[in-house]
Amino acid sequence: MKFGGFGGGMGNIQQMIKEAQKMQESMKNAQAELETMILNGESGGGLVTVTVNGQSQVKAIKIKPQAVDIDDLEMLEDLILSAYNNACKMAQAEHERLMPVGLNGIM
Repeated sequence: MKFGGFGGGMGNIQQMIKEAQKMQESMKNAQAELETMILNGESGGGLVTVTVNGQSQVKAIKIKPQAVDIDDLEMLEDLILSAYNNACKMAQAEHERLMPVGLNGIM
């Protein structure tokens, strides 16, 4: 007896499970690569550099002495923010490049 629409469904389910396992492995590898990736965002012509990993976690901030003007700390704050945003854009691009299709919006 054949039930409407369910004939041969077991093969499809097994194939879907295999694809899901492949995607899970691919995602795990991408996440590991993103954790170890180093990306540098700069501003002010290199006066400020913010280093992040592929998950946008800050790993280091470098500020050249020329960037520090005690009378204009707002400029330094802007340089740091700009460098961080640049690094995060790079991290997002790497995330989109590495993550399996359909999972880019998860992180």
